[in-house]
Amino acid sequence: MAGFSVGIILLSVIFKGKKTSCNYGPNDRVIMNLSKKIWHSTLVNNSTFDSISFDKFLDMASVDFNKSNTTKDSCKVYYLDGYWNEKAISLEIENCEKTVNLLRLNLKSK
Repeated sequence: MAGFSVGIILLSVIFKGKKTSCNYGPNDRVIMNLSKKIWHSTLVNNSTFDSISFDKFLDMASVDFNKSNTTKDSCKVYYLDGYWNEKAISLEIENCEKTVNLLRLNLKSK
């Protein structure tokens, strides 16, 4: 018990003030990966859903792995469900090596 207590104290001192996170779940890993990349929209008239909106959307989004195509070698296609401006939406995005491309934005009916 003493060793465990000393270990906890050492870890709290080492990681104090650092932004560390543990993203072990597949949903969390995909969202973290998407949030680190440059965002592009391939939609023609999409002036309202910009990169800031995409970052806010990612905070509470979930990946629908049943619809997603994660077997592609180049750019994997993911379907994300979440909320934007208090409306339920679904995004189809293409996750490439350095960029994320928005392919489709759908409003979901309740």
